[in-house]
Amino acid sequence: MELLLPCLYSFMGCVGYCLVFNIRMRKRMLLLASLGGAVGWCVYLLCGWLQNDITQSFAAILAVAAYSEIMARLQKSPATVYLIVGLIPLVPGGGIYYTMEYCINGDMMNFMNTGIHTLGIAGALAIGILLVSACVRILNNIQRRKRRETA
Repeated sequence: MELLLPCLYSFMGCVGYCLVFNIRMRKRMLLLASLGGAVGWCVYLLCGWLQNDITQSFAAILAVAAYSEIMARLQKSPATVYLIVGLIPLVPGGGIYYTMEYCINGDMMNFMNTGIHTLGIAGALAIGILLVSACVRILNNIQRRKRRETA
C-alpha cells in the first residue's frame, strides 16, 4: 500500500496535467502517457535503497524514457508525448522553489547547496533521456542495416 498510493497519485497528477494544459490526445493515449508517470514514480520509490535522490531520479527517468519509446512504437505516435507527461512527477519543482526562496532571502549557503542539488537532479533527468534516446537510435540503425543487407 505504501507503494501503490503514491503511484496512483502520480498517475492522477499526470492526467490532471494533460487536462489542465489541454494536451489533446485520444483517451487511451492520455491514460497510457499518464501511466508512464506512475511507472517512473514506482521506480523512483523502489530505488529508495540507493538513499540518493539523484540516482533515484536517474533510474526513474531511464524507466520513463524506455516506456515512452516502447509506447511510441506500439501506438505509432511520437515518444515526446509520453516522455513529457511521464517526466512531470520527477521534475524537481520543490528544489527550484526553495533555491529561489533562499536567493531572495539572501541565504547564499542554502541557495548554493539547494541549487547544486536541484541542478544534479535536472542533469540526471536530461542524461537519462539522452541515454535511452541514443540507445534506441543506435538499435534502429542496426536494424536498418540488417534489412538492407538481407534485401
